[in-house]
Order: sequence, then C-alpha cells, then structure tokens
Amino acid sequence: MPDPGFLHALEQRRSVPSLQLGEPGPDQATLLKMLAAAVRVPDHGKLVPFRFLRLQGDARHALGEFVARRSHERDPQAATAVVEKDRKRFSHAPLVIAVVARLQDHPKVPEQEQLLSAGCACFALLQAAQGFGFGAQWLTAWMAYDAEVARHLGLTGNERIVGFVHIGTPKLQVPERERPDPAALLEDWRP
Repeated sequence: MPDPGFLHALEQRRSVPSLQLGEPGPDQATLLKMLAAAVRVPDHGKLVPFRFLRLQGDARHALGEFVARRSHERDPQAATAVVEKDRKRFSHAPLVIAVVARLQDHPKVPEQEQLLSAGCACFALLQAAQGFGFGAQWLTAWMAYDAEVARHLGLTGNERIVGFVHIGTPKLQVPERERPDPAALLEDWRP
C-alpha cells in the first residue's frame, strides 16, 4: 500500500524562485540531514560522482562580484542591468549549494550516468529542502558552464557544476503551475 503522505509530498514539490527566498536558511544539522537525503541517489558503481560546495554569507556576495566581472569580460557590451543581475544572483537565498559532478574514467560507468547521478542529487536536495519546510530552486545559467567560474570555485578538470540549489524560507506561497499529463507522455513500445 503506498504511503499517502510520501506521495502527497512528491505531488506538491515545486520550485520557489530564488528572489523569493529569505532568512532563515537551514542550520548545520538540518543541512547535513538534507544532504544525507540528497546522496541517496542512483549511483552505478558506487562512484559518488558528486560533491557539494556551500555558499553562504559573504561568500555568496563574493561569488556574485566575480560573476559580474566575468559577465563583463564575456561581453564588454553587456547592459549594466545584465551585469547587475549577475552580481546579485547568489545574494537572495541565504544558502546556495553548488552541486558538482566529479566525472571519473570508468570502464562500466559512462560519464553520462555520472552526470545523471549528480543531477539526481540536485533534485533530491530540492525534495529534502521542501521536506524540511524550506523553499528551493535549482538554477544553472551561463556561470554553471564557464571554465573561469569553475576555476574560481576550485573545481578540477574532471569536475562540472550541475546546478546551484538556492535554499531559504519562502517569502510567498508559490502558486501551482500546469503540469504535463503523464498519460500523454506514456506510450507502449511494441516490437
């Protein structure tokens, strides 16, 4: 018999825009419980192909300053509003977790599977945040794919940012949005 509480929680999951996330964020003990839930993802070969970088307090603003400089380097003609948006990207939620894929050469576990496992960790972290009463949003944008940002964050050559998970207390009730009909997405394969 399915657990109705668990299914209800899955059905209610939604992202809270990072602009709508404020204090408080999770404390250390709560964050570790959330991360313990986030690591329970499919992981072929038990490679643990991910790690987490915590960005909080002044570290969020320092990264924003770097990203703003990098934004201007990438496009010297960028509008001031664009650069300012990049500067403030990490300043809204009290906590941002950068989920980093640690890609390894492995004869049985292709890179794609490792990336998917890291992506599952992002989604599991979103669910855990909501389960603890927080709001969260998984974001990427250009800075998740930029080599200079990766270097600034201390990533090595085999690591990739899979997402920045912004976590905090929702400032508003996020309305439900239309979701796809699962029946319309399902088809039977026949030989």
